[in-house]
Amino acid sequence: MFNSLKSPLFLSAMLSATLGLTACSSPSSENTDSTATDSAATDTAADKLDTKFLTIATGGASGPYNIIGTSLSEVYVKTFGVNSKTQTTGASVENVNLLTQGKVDMVLALSDVVTDAIEGKNNFDKPITNIQQIAVLYPNVVQIVTTKKSGIKNIEDLRGKRIAVGDQGSGTEVNARTLLEGFGITYDDITVDYLGFSEAADGMKAGKIEAAFFSSGLPNSSLMELEQGLDLQLITINQDKLKEIIASKPYFKTFEIPAGTYGNDAAIPTAAIMNALLVSSDLSESDGYKLTKALFDNLDGLKTAHQAANDISLETAREGMVAPIHPGAKKYYDEQAAK
Repeated sequence: MFNSLKSPLFLSAMLSATLGLTACSSPSSENTDSTATDSAATDTAADKLDTKFLTIATGGASGPYNIIGTSLSEVYVKTFGVNSKTQTTGASVENVNLLTQGKVDMVLALSDVVTDAIEGKNNFDKPITNIQQIAVLYPNVVQIVTTKKSGIKNIEDLRGKRIAVGDQGSGTEVNARTLLEGFGITYDDITVDYLGFSEAADGMKAGKIEAAFFSSGLPNSSLMELEQGLDLQLITINQDKLKEIIASKPYFKTFEIPAGTYGNDAAIPTAAIMNALLVSSDLSESDGYKLTKALFDNLDGLKTAHQAANDISLETAREGMVAPIHPGAKKYYDEQAAK
């Protein structure tokens, strides 16, 4: 950043040497300019974290997980000068496994997957005990799409069809399988394609699949692009039947995709699952408190990054938690409640 300074050579050398003396105490970052600013801004212990690295596992590059996770990572860099970055993944199941293995520090995951992890069911061989929850975030909305010419109107019509259900082991795939089973449809009754959002959209365009599950915040960017070149039809989920499923799967909730989201004239009844923000139970109470506080102090920026973050709020951050709350997060919420 010094080549733009119009100073004598000896002054540049002196300045470089001076900065070199302080460089060892500065947090590392790919952006050297912002790191220098951040280290100056985080000079007191109260504004530093115990950890020096913070990797957040998100999801696919174009999905809300990655967009919101990246924005949150930037908040942590700016606030604490920590070396924070995001890691794109296959989302929920992979994220929980990465967190359990100590390969990442924070993850976004669907509450149904987290419930399975804690209970040691489905994609998890044994109960997971070393994860804790920072917050309940926003609802992941189950968006099942087809084309108007397909004749598919509701979830029961999917029997016998070729369907993209999400990446294998992803949160989308987990809740697709659960919902289908709730309506009496197993994978033996359909032809399954394990495709992520962008691949599923491509498959729809090419006519290779007849329907696809997209589980994400609203709106989904792949669906917005798909809507531009395809006569898109959103598939409804019977809410009475869904309430029966909710009785044994309480992480689901009834939901409506608002009219006009994807050119739909009317609201579409569907299901939603709340997203969880998780950390390792090894994270210190102090760091858990600071990371939680920074999340809510910077909500406006997250909302600017993606519309789905509009549903994140301090008031609902503890409603429906499925993992044990991190003690640092609890301390923060208790303080806020006492105000």
